[in-house]
Amino acid sequence: MVEVAKTRLEQIIKSQLSADGKLLDVEDKELSADDLKLLQEFDELKNVEQLYLSHNELDAEGIEVLCHPDSFPNLKSLYLNHNLIGDPEAEMLAKSGLVKNLNCLMLEANAVGVKGTEALAISTNFQVLETLFLDNNPIGAEGVKIVAASTQFPSLRALHLDSTGMGDEGAIALAQAPTLAQLTKLYLCSNHIENDGAIALSNSPHLKNLIVLSLWRNDIRDKGGKAIAGSPTFGKLERLYMSLNLIDRPVRKIIRQSELAARLKTLVMD
Repeated sequence: MVEVAKTRLEQIIKSQLSADGKLLDVEDKELSADDLKLLQEFDELKNVEQLYLSHNELDAEGIEVLCHPDSFPNLKSLYLNHNLIGDPEAEMLAKSGLVKNLNCLMLEANAVGVKGTEALAISTNFQVLETLFLDNNPIGAEGVKIVAASTQFPSLRALHLDSTGMGDEGAIALAQAPTLAQLTKLYLCSNHIENDGAIALSNSPHLKNLIVLSLWRNDIRDKGGKAIAGSPTFGKLERLYMSLNLIDRPVRKIIRQSELAARLKTLVMD
């Protein structure tokens, strides 16, 4: 049985490992914990820097194997979106040496909650992490506040928090966080952010390095739209995405004719 599994993995590796041995894409391959154990035996995978494990239904057993000290020693980007990762699994990852050299961690569309978010936020293993995806996890405003207050992401440049249920409370926490002053990309789609959140973001003294801001599918109305148009914060902004809000046509016109819009390379607004 092991030999059959090993033969299958050999075939997967042959087709899914990049020519330079640095990228392995095993997304949606129905990998079990036993398969992950076997992967660690392949010497040709020791140089993998980018690992795609999305859509594999990985749970605690699989994550525990993945966090083994001999697993992917040169890893820099780890994609674990659309698995079965909850708070205990997030804590395993946070404590693991596997993540110490990561510049990108993708945890989108799992079941990470407040406790798992806290485990990530207090870990000292993310000192070089540049991009964090927590989209579509039920972390809520409390989880967003924990991320915003963390001092353990000194290299973070891109933060993805779409569909996390943060509301205005979470957006205001992000706006008030000096720990996020280095951010250049912030994604906040589908979060029921209203005027108060939009105004706080627009007036934040800490988000002045943003190049990309995504506010798609929120509940921002005219007052919030005007605040964005006249923002003193968004001087470096190049791309603004804010379709599917509740801003009336006259204010959308104001935004399009603003100094902000004149500076932007991309403005997406219905």
